[in-house]
Amino acid sequence: MIAIDVDNVTRIYQKFSARHRFQTFKSALLKGNIFKSLQADELVTALDRVSLKVEKGTTFGVIGENGSGKSTLLKVIAGIAKPTSGRVNVQGKVSALIELGAGFHPEISGRENVYINGIMLGLTKKEITEKFDDIVRFAELEEFIDAPVKTYSSGMYMRLGFSIAINVNPEILLVDEILAVGDASFVPKCLDRIDDFRRRKKTILFVSHDLSTVEKVCDKVAWLREGKIQMISEPKRVNDAYLQDVAEKKEEDFRIRQKNIQEEIEKEQEWDEERREARWGKKEIEIEKVSLKSLDGKEKHVFSPDEGMIIEMDVVSSIEIKDFVFGIGIFNPQGTCCYATNTHLEDFELLAIKGKGKVFYRIEQLNLINGTYYLDVATHKKDGYPYDYHRSLYSFMVSSRYKDLGVGRLKHTWNFSPEIKTNPPKKS
Repeated sequence: MIAIDVDNVTRIYQKFSARHRFQTFKSALLKGNIFKSLQADELVTALDRVSLKVEKGTTFGVIGENGSGKSTLLKVIAGIAKPTSGRVNVQGKVSALIELGAGFHPEISGRENVYINGIMLGLTKKEITEKFDDIVRFAELEEFIDAPVKTYSSGMYMRLGFSIAINVNPEILLVDEILAVGDASFVPKCLDRIDDFRRRKKTILFVSHDLSTVEKVCDKVAWLREGKIQMISEPKRVNDAYLQDVAEKKEEDFRIRQKNIQEEIEKEQEWDEERREARWGKKEIEIEKVSLKSLDGKEKHVFSPDEGMIIEMDVVSSIEIKDFVFGIGIFNPQGTCCYATNTHLEDFELLAIKGKGKVFYRIEQLNLINGTYYLDVATHKKDGYPYDYHRSLYSFMVSSRYKDLGVGRLKHTWNFSPEIKTNPPKKS
């Protein structure tokens, strides 16, 4: 049985700029530009012919970047917004936790808001009274329930809203990214209650950026991008496709940003002098090209700390040279050397070079923290005499889900004695 049926739904918003903010019918009439002044600057398609079916008793996830249409989809399903075209059919009593503090009146107490929200969700006053203590206890607001909700923190808003939503015993629960503002100790309670709903075969539509939670709790996932469904499948497959798309977008954004920076530098009068300072040597051995690649050989510039990298150098020498070294150095934006090495330091015995060749420096795992890094490459004599030195002419980005600090990310584990109670970290 289908609990939620979204059929070819499109939702279009009218977007107005600041110049229309104070425009009125009278002022437009006096200016003689009534049609131009009162029209929207543009139409924004938040949902574009979206279709999906959620079976009764399943947990269905929706993922996507900010602005992809996830929250709009939930609002359409909840009946808060109407589709511009298409239809939505929902079978069962719906409880929605979509916007922080939605439906709360800031000037009145939490107690009064519980009753108002409960009635809006279809409960009688008697039913709310019976559930009231459970709602307040779950929200952990016993001391604040009679205070105006305008005095509540964002976490208190979320706790009360979630507690009301789950205690009205809905058949369908809609949950947006709202859990992201929850207190660290409260979010596990919410997830436990969602698990309880799953065991009781309630239907849940769950929107989140936390892919590990989506993978853990959802039976099926839809990926939205720019208002369109990209994929609907089992969680792991959809998450992996989404992460690959995000990585490709970061790669393209990085290239565009680097190109723009390069163009700005080239406009400066000192560009030629700066370029000479960034590369030196008489090029008896010349580094003609430097490429950054993944371990499977694909050129890229955005890496995760768990990924490896290949630095590939195309080199050439017009004469035979027997005294030569190849080296690399990785620096952060503050100029701190994160790591540097060369073939001489590592006791390689390079015998001779003449003509064209390639040098491959392979890093199995970067283990760097979030940020942009700059690369030096060089070839020189053992005594340091430079043939061709490139100073910070190449860069790459490490995009990390970790929040650690410093320069590098050391491989490590945490262990605790039995007296220390812990929960394992979330896995992305």
